[in-house]
Amino acid sequence: MCLAIPARIVELLPGDACRVDLGGVRKEISLALVDGAEVGDYVIVHVGYALSKLDEEEAEQTLALFAEAGLAGPALAAATEDGA
Repeated sequence: MCLAIPARIVELLPGDACRVDLGGVRKEISLALVDGAEVGDYVIVHVGYALSKLDEEEAEQTLALFAEAGLAGPALAAATEDGA
């Protein structure tokens, strides 16, 4: 099973990299697959890569569902590390 999750971009870094917030945990990911992403945008993240941009309302609804399922904070961030 694969899991891609919404994350808000909090900092643009050199090259195609950025830092995102995943439930309070900050992670560096690649923006190589997404054009025009800016600080404040939500992106769908899978295994360290942003796959696409997502509007804020949809991102917040999805994050609320993850929270209901018990995936929040560090658990949410860890879900992007295991390659699932």
